[in-house]
Amino acid sequence: MMSDGLRERSKARRREAIVRAAYELFADRGFEATTIADIAAAAEVSPRTVTLYFPSKLELAMSEFDSVTDQVRAAVHDREPGLTILDALERWLREEIAEPRGLADLTDRVLELNPQLRAVAEARLTEVIKFGAKILAEERGSSPDDFGPRMASAAAAAVISEVCYRPQEADIDTAMAFLRAGLATLPPGPAS
Repeated sequence: MMSDGLRERSKARRREAIVRAAYELFADRGFEATTIADIAAAAEVSPRTVTLYFPSKLELAMSEFDSVTDQVRAAVHDREPGLTILDALERWLREEIAEPRGLADLTDRVLELNPQLRAVAEARLTEVIKFGAKILAEERGSSPDDFGPRMASAAAAAVISEVCYRPQEADIDTAMAFLRAGLATLPPGPAS
């Protein structure tokens, strides 16, 4: 009987093979022209296996984008007490240096070459920005509808999109200094 650890590693490798095959095909042929059968053949799995991992082709296409946004959400939402949102974000970015994302360039190409996927990513990013504004407003004691938290969250999203796929220490230092300086210029929330 296969151990749980071995089984999980095997599933992770299969999932990665499916994603890589799909992204290579999306970059080469385009999202619309690529079928689940094409992806399965390239990943050397059955079409049913592809759909077990990803119920739709769109979910597969957005999997790397969603993975990054889920990681950022978790990093800032589940941060330890006393750790600011920016500290949690910086910690997450620095952890990305230790384990760079293998599909970064391919993900960028897929989004660049497939406008329909870029539109979906932008819509999902809007939701992430709203989430960021909400938790930043909570931290600062203001309303998530206030201009400051919305602007700071949008700036953080832009910074993350610039550095998360190919993080460099100097770029993270610059990005965090930029975000901290911008946040420092915002008026504080109402006194409690």
